[in-house]
Amino acid sequence: MKKTTSFLSGVIGGTLLASVVGGSAVAAEFDGIEINILTRPGPVIAQRLVERGEEFTAMTGAKIRVNEVPFAELFQKILTDWATGTNSIDVGVFASGWAVELADGDLLEDLTPYVEADEKLQFDDIAPFFREFNQKIGGKTKLITIDGDFQMLYYRRDIFDEMGIAPPRNWEEYMAAAKATHGKDLNGDGEPDYGSCIFKKRNAQSYFAIMSVAAAFSQTQGTGQGFFFDTDTMKPLINNEAWIEALNVYKATGEYGPAEELNQDIGDTRALVQSGRCALAIDWGDIGPLSIDEAGAAIRDKMGATVMPGTSRVLDRETGKLVDCTPEICPHAVDGINISPFAAFGGWSGAINKKADDKVKAAAYAFLSYMNQPEQSNLDVTMGWTGYNPYRNSQLDDTANWVAAGFSEEFALNYLGAIKDSLNNPNMASDLRIPGTAQYQGNVLDRELARFLADEITAAEAVANIEEGWEEITEDFGRDSQREMYKSSLGITN
Repeated sequence: MKKTTSFLSGVIGGTLLASVVGGSAVAAEFDGIEINILTRPGPVIAQRLVERGEEFTAMTGAKIRVNEVPFAELFQKILTDWATGTNSIDVGVFASGWAVELADGDLLEDLTPYVEADEKLQFDDIAPFFREFNQKIGGKTKLITIDGDFQMLYYRRDIFDEMGIAPPRNWEEYMAAAKATHGKDLNGDGEPDYGSCIFKKRNAQSYFAIMSVAAAFSQTQGTGQGFFFDTDTMKPLINNEAWIEALNVYKATGEYGPAEELNQDIGDTRALVQSGRCALAIDWGDIGPLSIDEAGAAIRDKMGATVMPGTSRVLDRETGKLVDCTPEICPHAVDGINISPFAAFGGWSGAINKKADDKVKAAAYAFLSYMNQPEQSNLDVTMGWTGYNPYRNSQLDDTANWVAAGFSEEFALNYLGAIKDSLNNPNMASDLRIPGTAQYQGNVLDRELARFLADEITAAEAVANIEEGWEEITEDFGRDSQREMYKSSLGITN
């Protein structure tokens, strides 16, 4: 007799727990249940939810409906639906940083008991940052990760090897490598190419890159320290020499980039990378899989990846000045260089509406678990079109899936090694995860960064303006509540 086991493992406090345990799911277990999911437009993120949803329906009977809205509308639609009691959305798949505001309104189902009963989730296999910081709020699991986002440095391994250049460890080495390679023909088409490619268009999420630069200058004591605000006063940690230096470095990279860089969004820069025109680039994990797409033929097996550059000069939070790294100030430094990979955006994650029907919640959790489990996710992250980047240790420890997808063994080892070095760095910097995050970053930071890059204001004026704008947002939301939520997002529970 064929062994079958249910997605439902029991009842705790009247709530059905979905825990996919060994064997096959009972085909009609969730028959008649519909799960309405809201996320961004496909194919990125949404399409794989659709495809995995069809598999889940065949296994359990639950119907998965994936609804899409433009990225700019996604958070507000979920917040309004859940906060007003409309409750037409059962699951939101969105930026993990938005969850803190939803949790503050008591709108998210606590997934901790579901996770604790779920053997197939293999919770401990999820990389520490995503498991302990990205999925948890106030020590409780409120999200299930389907995509891990942080930024890394990519470089043309073939060009660097030919010129005898080592992958940059700090920003001085980055600038030297960009200068040495800029203007050379990197793809053999007879045209001069670029030493550095970083998309910098306003209103196009380009502000994540400046935070990736600033993190190493500003955070030294580990993920729980944070680098956006003082955890005691909620004063912005931005009007200081660290952010001024980061802004100046960020702007200086443009000397070795495309003339139209300030008007390029991520798609423009990725097209340049795929066509072999960039010696260096900063991006999320997508460049790895995109290098094996048909459009990436010019860079196939020619790319290298490494952690974001660091710095030996870091912020003294008492004085606002840059000081030299010491073992006390930079306990995680390597060869005197403080490295702080930035979890830009944090990744796409699923959350369940607390007010959904218990059976719907059980089925919804089972589906999110199915998406997250290594049997599914370890394949999904190897395909560039999904938009899913690695977040599990098992996705990083075995090259088989990556080689099967088209990576060479050498590049697979390099790419996965860079991800592991980033994810396992105890000084990894968490993205902002408090109410008003879109205003702090997408409005104020993005606006002042664009003005600085356009030579309308100086770096000192930019950080002063950002500080003023952030203070206004904090006051609007309430300083005390913002401080407590910021601390909670960093895992500070006292």
